Amino acid sequence: MSKFVSPLARLLLISASKADNTPYLEHARSWLADHFADREVLFIPYAGVGMSHQAYTRKVATALRPAGINLRGIESYSDPKAALEQADAIAIGGGNTFVLLDTLYRYGLLDVIRRRVSQGVPYAGWSAGSNLAGLSIRTTNDMPIVQPPSFKALALLPVQINPHYSDFTPVGFHGETRDQRLTEFMALDGHTPVLAIQEGTALDVSNGRMRLLGSKPGYSFHAGVKRPIQPQQDCSQWL
Repeated sequence: MSKFVSPLARLLLISASKADNTPYLEHARSWLADHFADREVLFIPYAGVGMSHQAYTRKVATALRPAGINLRGIESYSDPKAALEQADAIAIGGGNTFVLLDTLYRYGLLDVIRRRVSQGVPYAGWSAGSNLAGLSIRTTNDMPIVQPPSFKALALLPVQINPHYSDFTPVGFHGETRDQRLTEFMALDGHTPVLAIQEGTALDVSNGRMRLLGSKPGYSFHAGVKRPIQPQQDCSQWL
């Protein structure tokens, strides 16, 4: 494992909250239950737009209750830093990545999350919460509806993450495809790898190794080349 990633780090980076037509978070329940192993989870709902933080936490808690996951929202604490210092596990949900990162900067929470994860506190994210785990949010799919102080993110991994990856191109569509966008990234930053994960998949980091969960392939974009990552494949070379 590289010196960049803590040997104690336990990460579950889920592409999306839904897979195909399954209910909210259903496809990821068993992954999350194994990952958190009966710990109380501190949930960070800051990516949510169009619903209150309390409502977002209730939505996630309801979805994960059948898996026996006990979850409490960070918004219920008067001091979010203290809540993170005491957390047994951390989860960050999807929504708008720019809003999420801006809020974390405003509350001064990035360094605390990074340190707790390096100490072995399990971290799980989906969509925006997964994108946040990379070096920056430059490969998010979201619209910059707010402007964070920086695009630099948690840097739990030495790569960029692109969740919700799809190479589908609708008939008659004339905008840039996802592959074209990621190729543009490689053209301007040929040194930083991008790991693109499809809905229904996740990257699992534990015991100094990383592998792709799910039944669909992922892809790496690096140095001008797109390469497949097969389901269940060890992809620890990117750590």
